[in-house]
Amino acid sequence: MKTTLLLSAVLLAAVPAVQAGESEAPGPGDRALNRVLGSDDIRSAENRDPDKKAVDRPDAWITGKVKTSLMFHRSVSGLKTEVNTANGIVTLTGEAENQAQKDLATEYALEVEGVKQVHNKMTVRGERTMENRIDDATITARVKSALLSRRSTSAINTSVKTEGGTVILTGKAKNEAEKELAERLARGIEGVRAVENRMTVGR
Repeated sequence: MKTTLLLSAVLLAAVPAVQAGESEAPGPGDRALNRVLGSDDIRSAENRDPDKKAVDRPDAWITGKVKTSLMFHRSVSGLKTEVNTANGIVTLTGEAENQAQKDLATEYALEVEGVKQVHNKMTVRGERTMENRIDDATITARVKSALLSRRSTSAINTSVKTEGGTVILTGKAKNEAEKELAERLARGIEGVRAVENRMTVGR
């Protein structure tokens, strides 16, 4: 009888925690599995650039522009990416070689005029385990993605190359602050061993 009462008390104490929605934080294995299955990454154009004015474009027009943009950039796989648009909300499906390629696809889609939001449901093929080595191509793509996500850096005028984990930045910065910011963003990317900032300053 005492054993039964004790067990009931333990179960009742656990109920409030479950009802409150408490759960363990996802571990490395969970995050790796999410990347393989393709988590639904959602990015809004408004959050990316609050000062950018919203423009209404036909969904078919937006879909065509996003597809063209993905085909134009070699750092993403336009042929393996499906694009669908509904009320200005773009949904990307298909397979990316790595997480960086998936992130870049989102950034390029957000650049298209008329895009309000991007739902990236692409699966990631190249990062099935946390132990996978981060290669130079992945680092380059991640640095480019970081530069594109910041309005205070000119990704268009910045060239990124990675050799043995060393990122080499070339191109032209508007000022010293922009040059230094580009370097800091590159240094913050996982897998980067060093950064050689060869950018020049001037318009």
